[in-house]
Amino acid sequence: MSKYMLIMRGTDQSNAAMMADIEHLMAATREFIGDMVKAGVLLAAEGLDDASRSVVVDFGGEVPVVTDGPYGETKELFGGYFLLDVASKEEAVEWARRVPAAPGSKIEVRRVAGEDELPQDREQVAAEGVGSRGAGRV
Repeated sequence: MSKYMLIMRGTDQSNAAMMADIEHLMAATREFIGDMVKAGVLLAAEGLDDASRSVVVDFGGEVPVVTDGPYGETKELFGGYFLLDVASKEEAVEWARRVPAAPGSKIEVRRVAGEDELPQDREQVAAEGVGSRGAGRV
């Protein structure tokens, strides 16, 4: 089995379409999540807050600079994700095709690298709890 992340990407137009039909879309999403749970493939699923309430930490200079909101040039923003444990990329794509999404939305399908693929010293990685045993915890 391999982990894949289905990343929801929307535009201002697709997000507006989603909000216009939010009740139907949320009901369809609840059903979709139920289907993934029944199939035993869903590891996590979460939506992200509005990008206007985010901050960006830019490492383009010597000192990181923090600014409010998303990058000004962004045409698509991540809106949330589903994390799946499936047999293949093809299976992940089949689940992605079933995501209830507003017209104009996109779903990016990306494999999650395994712990054995990390470039660091394996003993250090294990000692620090990185990978499936605690990656991303701050």
